Amino acid sequence: MRLAGGLLGRKTGEGFYRYADGQKPVPPEAAAPAARPKSVWVSRAHAAGHTAAQRLLLDLGVTPEDGAWPSAEALIVVTPRGLDATAAAVAEGLDGRRTVALDTLYPFAATRRRTLMTTPATDPAHRDAAHGLFAADGVPVTVIRDSGGFVAQRIVACIVNIACDIAQQRIATPADIDLAVTLGLGYPQGPLALGDTLGAGAVLEVLQNLTTLYGDPRYRPSPWLLRRARLGLSLLTPDA
Repeated sequence: MRLAGGLLGRKTGEGFYRYADGQKPVPPEAAAPAARPKSVWVSRAHAAGHTAAQRLLLDLGVTPEDGAWPSAEALIVVTPRGLDATAAAVAEGLDGRRTVALDTLYPFAATRRRTLMTTPATDPAHRDAAHGLFAADGVPVTVIRDSGGFVAQRIVACIVNIACDIAQQRIATPADIDLAVTLGLGYPQGPLALGDTLGAGAVLEVLQNLTTLYGDPRYRPSPWLLRRARLGLSLLTPDA
């Protein structure tokens, strides 16, 4: 019926969405909450994540608490890789009612959106305070429920891992895999080069933690990724 009605999508400007001036429709961003936390404490469990979150908070004009343990009213920020907010909070014995997770896989300077993740116990007041704080400089923030690996970590790690499996099975050379993806799918980087940009060790960490969290074999790291991460090699390095 849609075909008969000429609702052919972007080519005609009519379909399930309307494409005004040929542009993708983007819904307006909801205003961030005005609430702010009284103080903020960042977990040190993940060193790189801790450093990135601390720097971001300072850029936002907030000096995080520097104690080994959060004060009674502090917003607790964890920065897991491949884990969910609950697992990160429980591992350190943190108060889940005040805990939110911040995705730090990509450098904040290179991202156009930040992602926060709550535990099932996170108090709405602390959730809104975290949202308002991390959106204070105008960068939009998405708040999601507990999900191992956030969104970007899980998707990107799986894309890199699939490419590693293709290389491991000698279906194509590493260079040809990346070339096919950049030319055929229009990605700015091939998946193996993307893994190198993020760091093979970081991708491996995400996948190992996802495997531990869910027990799902689809997250099992490819031997190609595992060996090159351990040896400090590029994922584009062919077998000798």
